[in-house]
Amino acid sequence: MPRLTKRLVEQVEYQVLLRELDRKLLEQGKPPGRPGRDLFLWDDALPGFGLRITRSGVKTYLIQYRDAGRATRRVTIGRHGVLATEQARSQAQQLLAMVALGGNPAQVRADARRQEAEEPTVKDLAARYLSEWAEVRKGPKSLADDRQKLRDYVLPAMGGRKVASITRQDIAKLHHGLRHKPIQANRVLALLSKMFNLAEVWGWRPDGTNPCRHVGRYREEKRERYLSDRELDLLGRALREVEGSEHWAAVLALRLLLLTGARLGEILGLKWDAVDLERGVLRLPTSKTGPKVIVLGPPAVKLLSEAPRRKGNPYVCPAQYGPGPMADLKGPWTRLKRKVDEIQRREQAAGALGEKQRVDLSDLRLHDLRHSFASVGATAGLSLPMIGALLGHSVPATTARYAHLATDPLRQAAGIVSGHIAAVLEGRPEAEVRRIAAGTVEGGE
Repeated sequence: MPRLTKRLVEQVEYQVLLRELDRKLLEQGKPPGRPGRDLFLWDDALPGFGLRITRSGVKTYLIQYRDAGRATRRVTIGRHGVLATEQARSQAQQLLAMVALGGNPAQVRADARRQEAEEPTVKDLAARYLSEWAEVRKGPKSLADDRQKLRDYVLPAMGGRKVASITRQDIAKLHHGLRHKPIQANRVLALLSKMFNLAEVWGWRPDGTNPCRHVGRYREEKRERYLSDRELDLLGRALREVEGSEHWAAVLALRLLLLTGARLGEILGLKWDAVDLERGVLRLPTSKTGPKVIVLGPPAVKLLSEAPRRKGNPYVCPAQYGPGPMADLKGPWTRLKRKVDEIQRREQAAGALGEKQRVDLSDLRLHDLRHSFASVGATAGLSLPMIGALLGHSVPATTARYAHLATDPLRQAAGIVSGHIAAVLEGRPEAEVRRIAAGTVEGGE
């Protein structure tokens, strides 16, 4: 056989070679080969190095050898045109040298393909992140948010990709694709950063290779929205008017959000066994910031003490149907804001409200009730650490022995804030807010 050269490889044609090979077979008294079969040209200078030519004219370099069991094995090197002939020859020399030393290139490739197939994908990483991290450490709402981000953004973009193959460019492309939703884009980036940190912990990527590093976050415009006393008054009137038509648990949940400053997920997930009315606290086993104690003011204690309890349902705000909690407050919240608009229209029709006196709650979110709780506390002169403690931004590591010392001033502060809100909700004029200064109560009873 001739030496394979670029000129020979480019000139050889399938039909010409087929006729030549069939002629030689006939001369040897053998039948012609199968029509349409692949044809091979073998190099005379490097035994085992050859060229496969298909009926369609595709030319591919390969090696052929016998393994330790004397079985004939072939390993493809690459297509002509992608590889030059001498490049293919160089690779063939390396592979055949491996064979001479007892190696098996075909088995090495098969093992590599199998290992690659077994390497975890981003979909695998997402599943493990949820089961081993998020489900253990996050509350229901945060967990649901993670699932939504994975479902809507991460998995469609890279779910089938290998974890080890994801690059910074892949992350930046996904982040850039969400530029019209900068806050959502940043949250997705934070989620991916946590997932790839865990991938390093689990040995799925080398240490220090998190592809989210150095991907710049978008600037977020901080939203400041607080309720005025006028808006609180309207919400209170609206709550009283919807009590007969709205599910009672929804009204209870809305009042608790107003009077405690708690997060929506904390109220919807609140169970009666976490309510300690005697001490005036809610003991939440899990929340966004971990185990947490919410100190209640008297209006919140009264509200909970008078709240009905559904037999067989452990939740303070049970679903209207079924054994679980309310899923969300989107519907009741929308209807409550419509009721506020209705009240204002009635006032306008009666001449009691001018157009410029109308308030617009269309931009008010449920989470703004929490901000408003903090705002009332700040207006009352409470210190920032005190407000942070009321909202649960940090939980002091105190033992049961000192628990009463930590909660007494907080209960007093909670009473100031929730008392003001309750007074306005109930329509009392000029609700008086007591101030705490230097550890003493001004204007006390």
